[in-house]
Amino acid sequence: MKALLCRAQQALDSTRKLDFLAPLALRLYLVPVFWMAGANKFLGFEDTVQWFGNAEWGLGLPLPWLMAFLATAAELGGAVLLLLGLGVRWVALPLMVTMLVAIFAVHWPNGWQAIADPGAPFANAQVMASAEKLAKARELLQAHGNYDWLTASGPFVVLNNGIEFAVTYLVMLASLFFTGAGNYLSVDYWLRRRYGQ
Repeated sequence: MKALLCRAQQALDSTRKLDFLAPLALRLYLVPVFWMAGANKFLGFEDTVQWFGNAEWGLGLPLPWLMAFLATAAELGGAVLLLLGLGVRWVALPLMVTMLVAIFAVHWPNGWQAIADPGAPFANAQVMASAEKLAKARELLQAHGNYDWLTASGPFVVLNNGIEFAVTYLVMLASLFFTGAGNYLSVDYWLRRRYGQ
């Protein structure tokens, strides 16, 4: 039995040759997330600055132009660097900061869920109230719209805008911060091989 377990462990350990695939997958998953977020900020930069600075309907952050610029640069530059696998541990830091700001300044009041699901375990009062609104919206669309066509790409949902996605991205970035870009398919790996630590 011991020999069998040892062989099984050796077989499992042999998969470590492919351990570069996990950080590569994390990087490639995060590239479009941060590219789209940064591009939206860039294309509507003046609106982004106003949203960062306005305390009544925005974030109310100090130095809104600087904060908007830093967030936009971190997201656009971070997407490019993640794609290349260049400076991944370094770029993970400002991206983690942007996720922490998103979690606590933007999404926190909405609870956990990104998409409202009243049957889920972390449903807050806002999510519970969405069930009635969604049912009414479906009723109106069924009565006055082409409901089959409207739902052909998927069911209608209510965006709750909770912390779920931002926390997920934060965890992925933390993993990249500690593991790095991965071997073979990253510039970091080849620079490390060429120049050492």
